[in-house]
This record gives sequence, C-alpha cells and structure tokens, in this order.
Amino acid sequence: MTGDDVRARMLRLFEGRRLTPVQRRIAHCLVQHAADAPFLSSVEVAELAGVSQPSVTRFATALGFEGYPELRRRLRQVGLHEAGTDGGRPGEIGLGAFMGAAGLGHGQPGAAGLGDARPSRGGLLPDLAGPDLAGPDLAGPDVAGPDGRSRRHAANELQRAVEAEIANLGQVWALLADPAPVAEAARTLAASRPLPVLGLRAAAAEAAAFAYFAAKIHPDVRLLDEGGSLLADRIEQAAAAGAGALLCFALPRHPSELLDALAAARAAGLSVVTVAAGALTALAELSDVLLTAPVGTRLVFDTACAPMVLGRVLLELMCDALPGAQARLEAFELSAASRGLFIDQPVD
Repeated sequence: MTGDDVRARMLRLFEGRRLTPVQRRIAHCLVQHAADAPFLSSVEVAELAGVSQPSVTRFATALGFEGYPELRRRLRQVGLHEAGTDGGRPGEIGLGAFMGAAGLGHGQPGAAGLGDARPSRGGLLPDLAGPDLAGPDLAGPDVAGPDGRSRRHAANELQRAVEAEIANLGQVWALLADPAPVAEAARTLAASRPLPVLGLRAAAAEAAAFAYFAAKIHPDVRLLDEGGSLLADRIEQAAAAGAGALLCFALPRHPSELLDALAAARAAGLSVVTVAAGALTALAELSDVLLTAPVGTRLVFDTACAPMVLGRVLLELMCDALPGAQARLEAFELSAASRGLFIDQPVD
C-alpha cells in the first residue's frame, strides 16, 4: 500500500461529517503528526492542536467513535498497513510519505482547517496529491466525454465560465507559494482592536462573510458595508477606539466612494489591507498591502470565488496570530451546542 493509499484511508475517517472549526484543527493536527498520531494521548493531541482535552473527546464522538481511545485504535489499524515502510515503530506512518507539506513554520501546530487549499511547498493544508504536485490545471479538466472528444474542447459556455474560475483559484494558489506577505497582513489585522472590515456594493457580501467568521475569533469586528456620509465617521470612530488596521474587499464595479473611504482610513492613521480583483492604481496608492484575487467575467454577473478563498486564508492565519482564538472558538461551540443552534448531521 502506497503513502497515498494510507493518506486516503486516514482522511476517510473525517469524511461525511460537518466538523466545527475546532474539530478541523484537531483533524489537521492528526494528519500533520501522522507518524505519532496513533500513539498520542488525548491530552497530547490537545496540546499539539492548541485546544482543550474535552474538545478532542468530542471530536472522536463526532466521528462516530465512543471516545478517543477507540479513535486511536482505528488510527493504529490504518497505520499498520504501512508498518515498517519507514523503519519506524510498528504501525507508524511515515510523515514524509503522509504529508506533502508541513505548514507555514509558525504558529500552533495543526492550525489549518481541512477544507482549504494548500500549495505543495510551505502552504496551508495537507497536499493530497503528495509533494510532487505541479499545481492546479489552470485550463480546467481535460477528460474525454461520452463521445470520446476532449471535454475541454466540447465544453459549453457555462462550463467554460467554471473553468475560468478554476484558473482564478489557480492564481491564488500561486500567490500562496510564498505565504509570508499574506501571513504578515493577517498579523496586522489580528492586532487591530477593533478591526473594521470594509466592502461596498458588490464587495459587501465578501466583507460580511469575512466579518461573520472573524467575529468567532476576534473580540471586536466592525462591518462597514454601507456607503454614504456616515462611512467616514465610522472609520474615524474605529480609529479613535484603538483600531490600527482596516481590511477592504474591493470588487468591480468599484464605487467612487470606496476611494474616499480608504483615504479617510489612511488619514486616520490606519494600515489598509486590500483584497482586490486586480492591481487598480488608485487602490494600490491607498493600500499598504494589496492582495489580488481575480474575479470571473464569463457570466452576466461576476463570480468571486478567488477573493472569497483569499479572505478565508487570511482568517486561517489570523487564528494563529490571535491569542485566545481557540478558546473563543471552543466557547462558541459549547454555547451553540447548549442552545441547539445548528442541525448536526452527516454530509451526503
């Protein structure tokens, strides 16, 4: 059995369940420390993942096990298929064969979530294709259709729009080959109290989604999604309350008042981090950090998968930079469970 086979077997343990952010962190920690995972106690896993020991127990039960000991026995069974391949302990899975990448090299181990993308070198998540992954096929899948013709050439307009969006995600993948600039931007945002998040018109949805999730780990997030004369007031109020940075989502078509808002942020002494669809000169001049993620233009309305993913990457890195982020996540999960806030069921 190859390393890819073992990797697939372990990852299947986590499939079919909608894991919480804390549980995703634990799952990734187990993958990241695959060689030792079958031998770690729940307390050791908790320390590695930066979560509480009861969270590890709840993670095991969420996967359908009676408790962590049963999950650990299952991990050992998975590992036994690779016994002796690395000259290690019986049942040990070689970490080099198991992981295509080891993470960012900073922050708490196991920090990334299972559902995000990872470059094959120094990225954010396990590289499921192994360390020799060349990168995404930016032109879309080239698979023969029922008539034997290349599906890429036979694609209709809607499929070509999806292929173009895949290519946009590929540009984000390439950007993250050097995650240092994005990680530095995340640290700047994490340190801001409060953290204003700006997005107007087409970008309002991206800003709102980011603010929703950021509020789970950041103590004071302020969404700025409405223009008008009060926008500059709210920016100045955030600065007066102690904000040091502002995150802006800028998507076409760019409203003119967006530039006024960024100018107000700069005048108030805020560092501006902008996630934009392109390197628009006016935006670049008003931003301390400009991160580009293109939008799709093949449909009547733009598609913004790449900016959304880049926003989630910033959130992921903020989790490492924010003291107490895991404690806040755990507190929310406990509160949500006690209130029956969500419908928890396997994903089909």
